[in-house]
Amino acid sequence: MQASPPSDGLRTSLHDRGQRLTPQRQRVLQLFERIGEGSHLSAEEVHQRLLRSDERVSLATVYRTLRLLSSMGLLQELELPEGGRRFELASDAHRDHHHLVCVRCGQTEEFESDAVLSAGEQAAAGHGFRLLECVLNVRALCPRCSAAEQL
Repeated sequence: MQASPPSDGLRTSLHDRGQRLTPQRQRVLQLFERIGEGSHLSAEEVHQRLLRSDERVSLATVYRTLRLLSSMGLLQELELPEGGRRFELASDAHRDHHHLVCVRCGQTEEFESDAVLSAGEQAAAGHGFRLLECVLNVRALCPRCSAAEQL
């Protein structure tokens, strides 16, 4: 698979940090751009998808790249209570969204809630804070895992 030309903005951001735009970094970001907003992948899932498309990249490189792209604000990291991490494409238009996370299989679904955002705004204002972001992670069992538990 041929990589498309790198974004000048990404190249500049990396250069400003003393980093290079490596083919591996570009491929990881392109994967998230292809699958679009709202898709949550673990490092292992990113690695497997790249391998399936004949991209040669080590799992260690994927981990480092995901951390770097998250620190740059290009990806958003979702830290799961069970110790896992999932990543998604960052977007200002989709900033204040929340996640339902299955504690058994890791399935992640997004939802939006004006009530949660309002509660965050009230809590911040009540303590003299200025709200920057309001994110709620709800731990639950997905329908499949819940049904399996009933058996």
